[in-house]
Amino acid sequence: MWCVSNRYESFHRPCFFPDVILDARGEQKIRYRYERMMTPYEKLKSLRNDTRFLKPSVTFERLDALAVQMSDNEAAAQ
Repeated sequence: MWCVSNRYESFHRPCFFPDVILDARGEQKIRYRYERMMTPYEKLKSLRNDTRFLKPSVTFERLDALAVQMSDNEAAAQ
């Protein structure tokens, strides 16, 4: 289950999410691209069947409201 333990890390701190690519020899190469940089909350919303990771009492509307309560800089300063 996904929870909000640290608002800065969940809603405001961007992270790289890797792309795993197989080369000609079948070895895995990991690439970190700027296009795949997003916050953990944005990543959660991008998943299929994303509501199954939420507790029954938590909705994306409530989480969206938490995310916009403060800017990225305000969250980092706090």
